[in-house]
Amino acid sequence: MKNWKKVLSVTAAVAMAATVAMPTAVFADGDETFKIGVIGPMTGDYAQYGTNVYNAVEIAINEINEDGGFNGYQVELLDAGDDMGDPEKAVNAYNDLLDKGMQMLCGAVTSGSCIAVGAEAAESTFLFTPSATALDSITSGSNEFRMCFTDPAQGTKSAEYIGGHELATKVAVLYDSMADYNSGVHDAFVEAAEENGLEVVADEAYTTDNNTDYSVQLKKIADSGAELLFLPNYYSDNALILQQASEAGMDIKFFGVDGMDGILNVENFDTSLAEGVMLLTPFSATSTDEASQAFVKAYNDAHNGETPNQFAADAYDVIYAMKAAADAAEITPDMATEEISAAMSEAMLSVELDGLTGKAKWTEEGECDKEPKAFVIKDGEYQEME
Repeated sequence: MKNWKKVLSVTAAVAMAATVAMPTAVFADGDETFKIGVIGPMTGDYAQYGTNVYNAVEIAINEINEDGGFNGYQVELLDAGDDMGDPEKAVNAYNDLLDKGMQMLCGAVTSGSCIAVGAEAAESTFLFTPSATALDSITSGSNEFRMCFTDPAQGTKSAEYIGGHELATKVAVLYDSMADYNSGVHDAFVEAAEENGLEVVADEAYTTDNNTDYSVQLKKIADSGAELLFLPNYYSDNALILQQASEAGMDIKFFGVDGMDGILNVENFDTSLAEGVMLLTPFSATSTDEASQAFVKAYNDAHNGETPNQFAADAYDVIYAMKAAADAAEITPDMATEEISAAMSEAMLSVELDGLTGKAKWTEEGECDKEPKAFVIKDGEYQEME
């Protein structure tokens, strides 16, 4: 098979409607169109993730339609499937989108939802998650791909970075032991710690249904002598942890992964508490490369000055990877969904994407091969670290 490569390009301005609480469809002209669905949390605690994904997909589809679409056919974005981060709601959203004619899926956004939807979509609907990092998020079928890093990869890379850059020798971990994402990153980090010169002196957990008071865990961490606290959690939990650590007078470094992204936008959160927080994530809106800045401008213009997060960048890259696969496979909208899925899945194995989140290619297991970037929050912005 030929080696297909799509070099990412972004138009400087995109005219679009302002963000609304529940994102709604982009309609392409004509009867012969490809229909793409998005499933993620559009409301609830993790709405920043889902709405950023949907908004970025919308931008990418508008650009691609202006440039000829998928294999010469226009693309229609269906109304967002809001799962509120709940796997059962995600399956309901998936079936609803199928009823509306969905042929390809960008999603699900969170790991638990993606596992549930992946079981339904196996070998039938082409599934490309921008952000579900749990190792088993895409194991149900050969038609399932991911843009982001896996949980184990994030944990391992974090240990390597912390040890390699001598940020600490004694580290602590505080994580949600009930969540697939948090546990997966945690387990890999702890496993990789020793070989990277790190001693885990405190390994503390909490649960999803008890995630508002971290005083007991933070006291143990403070008493352990840890120099750095690793937080493999989503931004909503981490915001509370940072607040309570500050109230407890803790003097410690903080390091997170891509779930930390979004913490500066948490309602009523004192962003000064995030000053100096470090994280691994594939994208920053403050990156100076031309493609990133053009995307950020397009997103700002379309959504009242809102700044996209890395979930948006991953989703944007998903749609351009889909286009590369659709063009290579020469699919048409009149093909059965199963045929589209099989053809695109085969084509994906030869796709190479120079995207916002890095240069990427995919394995037969649907895994993305690319390197993460390290950032530190300074003066309310992400600044790339070496």
